[in-house]
Amino acid sequence: QVQLVESGGGLVQAGGSLRLSCAASGRTFSSLSMGWFRQAPGNEREFVACISWIGITTYYADSVKGRFTISRDNAKRMLYLQMNSLKPEDTAVYYCAATSKYMGTTSLTDFASWGQGTQVTVSS
Repeated sequence: QVQLVESGGGLVQAGGSLRLSCAASGRTFSSLSMGWFRQAPGNEREFVACISWIGITTYYADSVKGRFTISRDNAKRMLYLQMNSLKPEDTAVYYCAATSKYMGTTSLTDFASWGQGTQVTVSS
């Protein structure tokens, strides 16, 4: 198992930017593909972005394409989500997660390890 801790959430105005970080410990980070998910009140948890174990392949939800960028630093065991041009509808708790699917995946059920989440609030 890998332990995941998110940070970097906060309150930002619409059009602003935030960078989320996820620190990993435990199982070898570089062998895992990593993803970001989010959950708004009353909604199901939804896929945001995923990056393969070596960082070559990335996937994005249509709602964040062109605004969000997922990246990783295997030497530092860190995952990032750069969020630009934020909108009020991006408000949610953001979770990082790990999967053994080498090329990454967009399916929530493929992710076995989860962080506790960090709140992102975008005001209009």
